[in-house]
Amino acid sequence: MAESKGIQSDLIPRIATGFCGGMARTSNICGAVSGAVMAINICYGRSDAGGSMEKNYAKVREMIGRFEEMFGTVNCRELIGCDLATPEGQQFFKANNTIARCKHFSQEATRMAMRIITESEG
Repeated sequence: MAESKGIQSDLIPRIATGFCGGMARTSNICGAVSGAVMAINICYGRSDAGGSMEKNYAKVREMIGRFEEMFGTVNCRELIGCDLATPEGQQFFKANNTIARCKHFSQEATRMAMRIITESEG
């Protein structure tokens, strides 16, 4: 996403590292959703503290709504069926190849964010 906007930085993968596991394995908001919000922020975030947040907030709400409509929730624990904060949850995740579901969530969240961004530009 950032590259499509001419933004290149070694910091980009670093700033998203803690998103995995529903935010550092807390099993809260899905990291794919958080990443999609970050992509929308690149395009519609305010440039200074006094800037308007309304267009950004509308786009973020739209993205979250689309994700919830498709998957029923944005909560990692509910999406993958285990609590990654526990050893049992981590074992379940590995034993059931749940990473494939996470990849699907990431692909769809990326598509949703890109659609929202390109619909506004077109």
